[in-house]
Amino acid sequence: MNQQLTVTKRDGRKESIDLDKIHRVITWASEGLDNVSVSQVELRAHIQFYDGITTSDIHETIIKSAADLISEETPDYQYLAARLAVFHLRKKAYGQYEPPKLYDHVARLVDLGKYDQNILQDYTKAELDELDSYIDHKRDLDFSYAAVKQLEGKYFVQNRVSGEIYESAQFLYILAAACLFANYPQETRLSYIKRFYDATSTFKISLPTPIMAGVRTPTRQFSSCVLIECGDSLDSINATASSIVRYVSQRAGIGINAGRIRALGSEIRRGEAFHTGCIPFYKYFQTAVKCCSQGGVRGGAATVFYPLWHGESQALMVLKNNRGVEENRVRHMDYGVQLNRLMYQRLVEGGNITLFSPSDVPGLYDAFFENQDEFERLYVQYENDPSVKKESVKAVELFSILMQERASTGRIYIQNVDHCNTHSPFDSEVAPVRQSNLCLEIALPTKPLTNVEDESGEIALCTLSAFNLGAIESLDDFEELSDLVVRALDALLDYQNYPLPAAKRSTMNRRTLGVGVINYAYYLAKNGVKYSDGSANGLTHRTFEAMQYYLLKASVALAKEQGRCPAFNETNYAKGLLPIDTYKSDVDLICDEPLHYDWDTLRTEIMTHGLRNSTLTALMPSETSSQISNATNGIEPPRGYVSIKASKDGILKQVVPEYSEYKENYELLWDIGSNDGYLHLVGIMQKFVDQAISANTNYDPTRFDKGKVPMKKLLQDLLTAYKYGVKTLYYHNTRDGASDDQKDAVQEDDDCDGGGCKI
Repeated sequence: MNQQLTVTKRDGRKESIDLDKIHRVITWASEGLDNVSVSQVELRAHIQFYDGITTSDIHETIIKSAADLISEETPDYQYLAARLAVFHLRKKAYGQYEPPKLYDHVARLVDLGKYDQNILQDYTKAELDELDSYIDHKRDLDFSYAAVKQLEGKYFVQNRVSGEIYESAQFLYILAAACLFANYPQETRLSYIKRFYDATSTFKISLPTPIMAGVRTPTRQFSSCVLIECGDSLDSINATASSIVRYVSQRAGIGINAGRIRALGSEIRRGEAFHTGCIPFYKYFQTAVKCCSQGGVRGGAATVFYPLWHGESQALMVLKNNRGVEENRVRHMDYGVQLNRLMYQRLVEGGNITLFSPSDVPGLYDAFFENQDEFERLYVQYENDPSVKKESVKAVELFSILMQERASTGRIYIQNVDHCNTHSPFDSEVAPVRQSNLCLEIALPTKPLTNVEDESGEIALCTLSAFNLGAIESLDDFEELSDLVVRALDALLDYQNYPLPAAKRSTMNRRTLGVGVINYAYYLAKNGVKYSDGSANGLTHRTFEAMQYYLLKASVALAKEQGRCPAFNETNYAKGLLPIDTYKSDVDLICDEPLHYDWDTLRTEIMTHGLRNSTLTALMPSETSSQISNATNGIEPPRGYVSIKASKDGILKQVVPEYSEYKENYELLWDIGSNDGYLHLVGIMQKFVDQAISANTNYDPTRFDKGKVPMKKLLQDLLTAYKYGVKTLYYHNTRDGASDDQKDAVQEDDDCDGGGCKI
């Protein structure tokens, strides 16, 4: 290496490159790590140095040199690269490696307009000094490289135009806690902040993108998921589009229920004209979704829901495919097709499904969600009424279109609306669930808007978080973690702002939360059980029982302190019905694990004191937030021991947790021959989860004759999911013929739109 090469310092001065200094930094970053070579990182970096290279480029080169060495055999390079990246980011943020004191940091960023000024109003300097003593900045060194790059790209407060970074991770965690518990009594809030900070900064609790990126800033909208229902009128359609724009701009993923919109050719104004159908209005919604970039944190995305029996369903199911012309395609949204018992019965019995415009069959659309027996009675009545406009299609043909489009696009989703209402926290007669969100895990009541200021409509919001199963030492750990997460998320509902009255009214009345899990694949590997053979069934039953039990217990405790949610009387919990009372009993055929907790006492407590929150659980993909915790995605098996994920910062490699110790125990996605074991586990989870689950189906065509997945297999899996009470199905993943590195790459967007894209 030519010692005469110079480096350009941040102030423009030039001096000789100090190789000893570079060596010391890499040596520091390698401390305590196995199978990493300082000299190998130096060699890879040195050959890329050039005369006049900037200090910043030196750092970037060293970091990339370490990151390029991440592999199954040498997983610790992900920590070496991460530590170098942390060093670099702190230098950029503070001009030095050591972070400033918390009070000084907050005062500076409030002055810059980056932090919420209320932090300085809610806390004295003495209190902020106390909080500073809780911070352990060494925890920054526990991140993997992928985690640091995600923090840098999405979560840190920054100037996204200039690239300036203003903070490091421990400030993010402590200030999120401080903001969430700001209104707690002074005698308890510092204790809650410390406990919540410890739980999040040691990855026991995983926070979603909106909270990580937004809490502590002047922005105050942190719900991950927004559900908007559209009525069958121009006023409602316009109000829906306007509401979409408001929430897409504030980082939320959108679910749009458009099932009420009448079909093409239906009468309007008593036959004065005929209706243009759904497609023009779907295009309108697509424009609204794509008009905002969400501040560079993530792109706008939405899923539109409609019933399989809708008069236009055959045209709607092909909206995403590459055939056809722009006029009859709306490709930049995803779609959720709604099914129920009668639809499946017609399929199994070889019968027909009759398609109607909802406007022509009074009461049918509402009964589809509220009462399955009434739906079937009305459906047959309208089928036999010659005055009602209809079309009859063989059920197998309609389901085949659905599954073909689901297979070819990967993103035609399934919602079993009867399971969403019969196994629900809500009384379907008064608060039916009529849709989900773009990740298919939220199941909440909605009502159409007539205008954006309408308070009679209901926009449902869900605020998310997740437990890291990999950090659970005992199922009793859920007790403390549940108390913390329920209190924090419930406080956030009061802390955030609401752009629309229908969203505020719904949220304040129902106070819905959705706590999920990450690192399930690692949890199974650590416990020596697998997805495919039933060995994980008992563990999964015990785990999700404990989780739901302790979350309900925490919400009862909060109700005693702060009052039950105002709409508690619209829940099944108010009737004494718990998830263990309403689940699909077929689950008992695959898992005979008994209940281990005192549900009867809890039932009495709930009926006596109520719940602070109408819902408590939802299993989301957690694509990005799981990377922060160096965890496997949600409940999904990994595609490879090293995941290679595309982000706007380039390709990020991440090794599964404790690969060296548990390599033989991990079950990789494409080594699992059938969806059965996975779907059984989802059914077991769904027994306890009160909302829904982002569950995927996965297919390797090479396992089938002629390299093609038979339609019969797709339909069998659909029926298996229904049999065991699964409420929703998210992505359909198909393995392609690419190399290992390519096939493991997934396009990563966000918590609600990543996790399992078709590859």
